[in-house]
Amino acid sequence: MPSLTPYPTGKTQTKSRNLKIEKGNGYSAMLHEGEIEVDQSAVRQLIADQFPQWNAFPLEQVESEGTSNVLFRIGDEWIARFPRTRGAAEQIEKEWAWLPYLAKQLPLRIPTPVAQGAPQDRFPQIWSIYQWLEGNAFPESGDIVQPEFAKDLARFIRCLQSIDTKGGPAPGSHNFYRGTPLRSRDRPTREAIRTLSGKIDEKAVTAAWETALLAPEDNNPTWIHGDLLPGNLLFDHGRLTGVIDFGGLGVGDPACDLMPAWNFFAPETRQIFRKSLEVNETAWVRGRGWALSQALIYIPYYLGKRPQGVSHAFRVIDEIVAEQQSEV
Repeated sequence: MPSLTPYPTGKTQTKSRNLKIEKGNGYSAMLHEGEIEVDQSAVRQLIADQFPQWNAFPLEQVESEGTSNVLFRIGDEWIARFPRTRGAAEQIEKEWAWLPYLAKQLPLRIPTPVAQGAPQDRFPQIWSIYQWLEGNAFPESGDIVQPEFAKDLARFIRCLQSIDTKGGPAPGSHNFYRGTPLRSRDRPTREAIRTLSGKIDEKAVTAAWETALLAPEDNNPTWIHGDLLPGNLLFDHGRLTGVIDFGGLGVGDPACDLMPAWNFFAPETRQIFRKSLEVNETAWVRGRGWALSQALIYIPYYLGKRPQGVSHAFRVIDEIVAEQQSEV
């Protein structure tokens, strides 16, 4: 039986595009080819077998905008994450190795690993339990206009970037290659642009992408969260209170964590975010390239699976093109 190994951190920082998109709440059971299936019955049995001390607690599946894990809340204090694909399991090992180290040095709450489940017939790879963090996840629609939220996120990113990176994981499959040189994304980004022909302004989008590619790379890698999307930020009363899902964690190009600027900030708030981070022009252009590339690649992959996310990705592309054209 796996042992329960709590970390003694006393502050647990507890345009009409004519797309064929399925209607519904935006959550498809299966998102990836070869996805590992897990349901509430299987999770209940896994907990009974491996962590019987939690078997009496209520168990509830949690809807999430994330695409790497299926989530189940255990009682009021814990959440279990089950990787949807076999490759996602390495994210669990990384989080166990690094989240306790980072948590001590960050100004906001982040997940605390509590227990690690072993592979079993009902679920053939490792899975993990974390302390539940209260807060509201920002939806994948609309813009954040509160300046304090932008300042809170900038402060979190600055602190993360300041932490010693010795021994930290370089970008790779464990974090979807976030933080690699932007040019490494050139082929899939251009393929996505061609795939979306007729749905986007190909000329304008290509121009924005090529501008980003011309920006010099950063030779000073820092810690990056790698996936600062709306669903991974917790807020309360207009203030950022926590950051979750560190599957994209790594040591790489800090511009990768500028993606929120176009993912959910209104133009005025975007500038507050930039000023608070003291971002130079080169990094800003690379960050815009990261946001553009991610949105473009997301749409063909999740079309018909995540309608809300797809609509949001189109909005991000529009925001980036508008900003790029305003600077010409």
